[in-house]
Amino acid sequence: MKWSKIIILCCVGFIISCTKMEIEPMPQPKPVVDIFSVSESSVKDGDEIMFKLDISEIYIIKLVDVQTNQVISKEKITGKIGENKIKVYTKSIQSRYLYLVLEDDYKKEIKKTKININ
Repeated sequence: MKWSKIIILCCVGFIISCTKMEIEPMPQPKPVVDIFSVSESSVKDGDEIMFKLDISEIYIIKLVDVQTNQVISKEKITGKIGENKIKVYTKSIQSRYLYLVLEDDYKKEIKKTKININ
């Protein structure tokens, strides 16, 4: 009688341990696209944007309101040849549609695109 209880408990334990676990698929990373290669992009606070440069030098990145043409934000960066990544913080920006403008150190516009703030 004692052995039959042990055998039954072992069988129950074996059956319970063989249940299939559900594993959620890992989220796919968002493909990184040069923000200036598209006419319009959608960004939210803390998003990382990528753009490509041909020359290493000082650049200015500006956010300009589409309706009023007023500069909302301006940042000086040191660009390098190839891919450059920066984070965009939009929490305090009230405007929904902006231009993202890349200028050289002499204030000559190099690239421009429209962004939609989510």
